[in-house]
Parts: sequence; C-alpha cells; structure tokens
Amino acid sequence: MGIRTLAVAAMGVALTLAVHGDAAAAESVKYKVVDESSIPKSLTGKPGDPKKGRALAINRKKGNCLACHVMPIPEQPFHGNIGTDLNGVGSRYSEGELRLRVVDPKVVNPDTIMPAFYKTAGLHRVLKKWQGKTIIGAQDVEDIIAYLKTLK
Repeated sequence: MGIRTLAVAAMGVALTLAVHGDAAAAESVKYKVVDESSIPKSLTGKPGDPKKGRALAINRKKGNCLACHVMPIPEQPFHGNIGTDLNGVGSRYSEGELRLRVVDPKVVNPDTIMPAFYKTAGLHRVLKKWQGKTIIGAQDVEDIIAYLKTLK
C-alpha cells in the first residue's frame, strides 16, 4: 500500500469525521463488548434496515464505506482498496462481530486505520466541538450491519 493510497484514505475518513461528527446523537447508547470480539446486542433494540444500510455504505458524506472497501456495488465508482473486501463479509462474521468492527474496530485490531464510527471515549486529538459525539448514530450502525449481513 503506497503513501498516496493512505493519504487518500485518510482524507476520506477525515472528511467523514468533519462532516458528520456533529450529526450523530450527542449521547451514545451504552453497549457491551463480549470476549473482545463481539457486540451481540443491537444498539437500538430493533433490527436494522438493509436498504438504508446500503445507502449509508455508499454515501460519500455519511458512512462512506467505499472510501476504503471494495463492495458489491458496481454502479458506484472509486472503491477503496486499503480495507478488507466486503464481498461475502456476511458469511465470514456474525452480526455481533460486524457490529464491533463498525463501533470500535481497534478492539479487534489495534493497528487498524478504520475509524471507530460509534465511540466517544478514549479517542485522541479530537477537536473540542466533536468531543463526545459519534460519527454515525446507533440506528445507522444497525442499518449498516443489516446490509453487511446480506453480503453472503
């Protein structure tokens, strides 16, 4: 992976953080990580909508999974290539494992550059106006997980 690829990915993540840090709920839902590998319970207590999750995954301003991941979405150009290919991800991981990877991927891989989309504590160098805010909301997490589970 080249420096240019990392720089482009970092810019995509930074843009997502800058645009949506204030859009997510100021108070996040508490969740429990089990065995450092899973968040088995829904953050909202209700199932996600895979259609909404797909829309979030391809939305360059919110979610923005395409900035780093190849996905089975051929109509969208410019898929990233520094993250895991998400084709078949619904067969490789449980719902709880996927939820943890979206909420706080550093629990699974401390060296990942993937941002914690639903974490507010333990972050470094966060601008004051973004402190205590998640990148996406709890229902957004559930919708994205519902979509990822369809990728068998």
